[in-house]
Amino acid sequence: MKMKIMISAVLAFLLLITGCTQPQQTKPIVTVTISPQKYFAEKIAGEKFEIHTMVPNGSSPESFDPSPGAFVSLNNSKAYFKIGYIGFELAWMDKIQRNTPDLKIYDNSEGIELLENKEHTCSDPTHHHEVEMTIDPHIWSSPANGEKIARNMLKAFVELDPENKAYYEANYDQLLKEIHQTRDSVNQMLADQRGEAFVIYHPSLTYLAHDYGLKQYAIENQGKEPSAAYLKSLIDIVKESGAKVIFIQQEFDVKNAELIAKELGVKIVQINPLSYEWNTELIGIAKALDDK
Repeated sequence: MKMKIMISAVLAFLLLITGCTQPQQTKPIVTVTISPQKYFAEKIAGEKFEIHTMVPNGSSPESFDPSPGAFVSLNNSKAYFKIGYIGFELAWMDKIQRNTPDLKIYDNSEGIELLENKEHTCSDPTHHHEVEMTIDPHIWSSPANGEKIARNMLKAFVELDPENKAYYEANYDQLLKEIHQTRDSVNQMLADQRGEAFVIYHPSLTYLAHDYGLKQYAIENQGKEPSAAYLKSLIDIVKESGAKVIFIQQEFDVKNAELIAKELGVKIVQINPLSYEWNTELIGIAKALDDK
């Protein structure tokens, strides 16, 4: 009898040891470029995937250089969702594909019309400045585009995990309700703002401005700090436009925004277009424009 008890105890111990040493089952990983994408991806993926972000909070996706550890983490991903045309992706996507040839890559900008951002050019009499047209990658700054991004993600998750199609579709339907609520709030606040102007350091609200007929004036000049001549010209244009708000972002220097605000007597509002809280951020931006 004692022998049976001892054998049972040993077997129970061995089962406990085996259970502890077995590798834990982890969720498959999908990596995205920026936090707003993570917002959409987590809403749709629910508990089925773990979502990682390549560009950390507080870093600019236009110039971010990933660490070697970031590439090691990427090797564990089942798929990569790119936002489409942002600086980090233009610089690193080819290398990502070479280093992780089995990684599935999905473009969240599919079906979205990419807009060119015509940057303000100063009228410096000693220099001739050409108008530079650049693709604006900030497609998520529009509620309408948010819906398209979500739809692209739904297709990707269903392809990655077709057995749980109904689960992802149900989550997508719920997300769509949130997107529509955000759209309705923004529509209400910006309905009477068509033709109004605003100033921003880095031109990250081009799609919002396009959808609602707003005029966006950027302090940044072709991706660089503005010259004195450029600033003078910009101040004259902003004064004529009647803009009453200047948006600043944490990734960029604010001294020139403060200079313009002091010169023109307009308010400064800090925003974070890269916020994970996509819906809250868009509504906050619309409210700042509506409160002018």
